[in-house]
Amino acid sequence: MNILVVQREKKQGEYIAKGLKESGYSVDYTDNLEEASHLLEMISYNLAIIDTVISKKSGVDFCKSIRDISNSIGILFLSSDTDINIKVKALECGGDDYVVKPFPFIELLARVKAILRRTGAKSVVNNTLSIKGLTLNYLTREAYREERKIELTSKEFSLLEYFMRNKNIVLTRTVLKEQIWGIDFLSDTNIVDVYVTHLRNKIDKEFNYKFLHTVRGAGYIFKG
Repeated sequence: MNILVVQREKKQGEYIAKGLKESGYSVDYTDNLEEASHLLEMISYNLAIIDTVISKKSGVDFCKSIRDISNSIGILFLSSDTDINIKVKALECGGDDYVVKPFPFIELLARVKAILRRTGAKSVVNNTLSIKGLTLNYLTREAYREERKIELTSKEFSLLEYFMRNKNIVLTRTVLKEQIWGIDFLSDTNIVDVYVTHLRNKIDKEFNYKFLHTVRGAGYIFKG
């Protein structure tokens, strides 16, 4: 199941995303409203965890825009705002639940599962992602191509996961650096090219079908 986390506090948002991934969910995190809207257009999400303020704009308005797209997406507000009027607006605009920060992660996880049950999403979390014989296991952090185990570093695993979850979409080096290494990562490095080369050597080199392809002047695409 796919979850979109949109939180203005980067460290907390990344912490939530990490915890949800470790619990077996596929997760995208952003603190940027425009990027969040773009992700919603590209990916079918089961749940969005949003703040009441995103990129200095209203999370309630963002909730309304999500509801314009779909009534089936679960929406959980996660905010430090305790104003009862804000809570009411959040629920009236289409939010399914409202959690106040700070919070125990185990409680957030329980509320996520409850919303997914109510919205009709599958109750059993799929801990693997598989495309044409290439499989990632989120819980064990292991990768296989056909029946051969592929040894990946933590960053290689994250990069491959992002490629697989955005298959057949051209991904620029800037997007990959922001998603895997963080928006503040040194911009003039060729680290994306280095890691893509590592991945190619591990997942494509000894196989006839090639997943990773270079798009000249743009970036890379994972064809699956």
